[in-house]
Amino acid sequence: MAGFIGEYEHSVDPKGRVILPAKFRSAFTERGGYISLSDEGCLALWTPDEFDTRMAEIQEKARQGNRQDRNEARVWAARSFQVDVDGQGRILIPPRLREFARLESETPVVITGAIDRVELWNPQAWEERVAQEERRLLEGADEVVA
Repeated sequence: MAGFIGEYEHSVDPKGRVILPAKFRSAFTERGGYISLSDEGCLALWTPDEFDTRMAEIQEKARQGNRQDRNEARVWAARSFQVDVDGQGRILIPPRLREFARLESETPVVITGAIDRVELWNPQAWEERVAQEERRLLEGADEVVA
């Protein structure tokens, strides 16, 4: 698998569902997926295999870490949910996760590929994140060209 790439926009419906882009959907139709909080302020949608990998990493960090690491693992696990893709290609985003990521009903959500996961972003937060990185890339491009 080449990974998840690209940027799309869909709206959250009044029931808290969002359409997964067709390019991403096939990875989740057979076994579903897992949605969790991300420390970037967005939500992460994982395939079952990638979720297991991420969970093992967090568990190991919590075992060897301090109280903050253990609390991070607790919150991540408590705020992770299994999701299925319905017949219209939608997933249900639990209310607490929508609140965390500032995803409003009947407003756009930016859905991005992040290689090993799909991310769901509040459009304003995404634009701020992208603008910072694009500026950094442009500054680096000037250094290379000069």
